[in-house]
Amino acid sequence: MLFKQKILNEIKSGNVTLAFRKWEKASVKKGTLLKTSVGLIEIVNITLIAEEKITKKDAISAGFLTKEQLIESFRNNENAELYKIKVKYHSEDPRIALREQKYITHEEFLYINRKLERLDVLSKQGSWTTTVLQAIQQHPRMRAIDLSVITGFEKEWLKINIRKLKNIGLTASHEVGYEIAPLGVAYMKKLSP
Repeated sequence: MLFKQKILNEIKSGNVTLAFRKWEKASVKKGTLLKTSVGLIEIVNITLIAEEKITKKDAISAGFLTKEQLIESFRNNENAELYKIKVKYHSEDPRIALREQKYITHEEFLYINRKLERLDVLSKQGSWTTTVLQAIQQHPRMRAIDLSVITGFEKEWLKINIRKLKNIGLTASHEVGYEIAPLGVAYMKKLSP
């Protein structure tokens, strides 16, 4: 479930507490925590709703000025049902604290190593994690398209897989490009002392 940055900021501040989506099948459920640029957003509740049951108050709680403006934002999909989703800011993204870690123990190093080996083994591309980490380290804030030229991996594949490295805490994303997080630097130092 995606939100525009402006709406994420409003959810974090508490000004937006609802979202509406038209889906053939709900893509979230009650209790889901969504990782976003502002931190974790919790799905507090999700219910089906008829369009005519939406109130002006609902629209304002979803970040719109009017009910009509909210309804205009829906995608036209005859097979889709309309969902009213109560959302709230839950907490900071736990990956931030993880990636800011500047030192790792031998056990933490081995744990990260196992995670990366698993990513390599499960990938149709073969071993890729060290290649991508080294490329990001050598070319901080480089765009995915340029990293794809350096690494030989397709851009969209690369973006998806750099996200896996971010989930481990090894990389950080920027508006343009990526860089190795402090945890990634600590890992890379232990990798090649």
